[in-house]
Amino acid sequence: MLDIQTIIYALIGGVIPAFIWLAFWLYEDYKNPEPRGLILKSFLMGMIAVVLVIPLQKIVDGVFPNMAIIAIILWVILEEVFKLGAGYLGGIKSREDNEPLDPLIYMITAALGFVALENTLFVLGSIVNNNILEGVLTGNLRFIGASLLHVVSSGIIGTALSFTFYQTKSIKRIVLVLAIILATIFHTIFNILIIYKGSTGGILAFGMSWIGVILLLVAFEKIKTIAPERY
Repeated sequence: MLDIQTIIYALIGGVIPAFIWLAFWLYEDYKNPEPRGLILKSFLMGMIAVVLVIPLQKIVDGVFPNMAIIAIILWVILEEVFKLGAGYLGGIKSREDNEPLDPLIYMITAALGFVALENTLFVLGSIVNNNILEGVLTGNLRFIGASLLHVVSSGIIGTALSFTFYQTKSIKRIVLVLAIILATIFHTIFNILIIYKGSTGGILAFGMSWIGVILLLVAFEKIKTIAPERY
């Protein structure tokens, strides 16, 4: 039975780590921070995306019960598209999205909101089954992998939006589609490694994700130097 204590444990394992991660990424934009209201909105939109995606993923499982790879790919596409929608509705469509780094910030924020609720539900399930300590500890370990995955995959899309910030709409659309495809490939490979390749796959997936984070940090610094006159 759910009570306040159960919810608190779930939040400890899900939302609080996401806020810590979010603080790290927001620090990268400390010179020109985004409005806290839009950051919160993007985070909440990311959480709402989970609620919308889960029923669709169940439909996918029902349609492709014996086609695991196809199901995984469709799961990934749903998650990436809905996270993009969360970032767009959360802040990218606003007037405050007025410099190249902004789309990347909003996409990462939405991704962390997505991870926060996803992980909270995981921890909540463990606690309901009377595995409180295991749920919190496993949930936090799971959070590391999930947050790296979603931050990098959404970061790929956000980076594309940032680098084409001053480009024409046609170029933006083409690059965005390519970024979604790349994010989908990255996300799919991660899932396949985790699901089918055991501990070795897990190590490879985490290694791949950390490399992605490093490249994302490099992109952050590069995006900060983009100016309108270059275009």
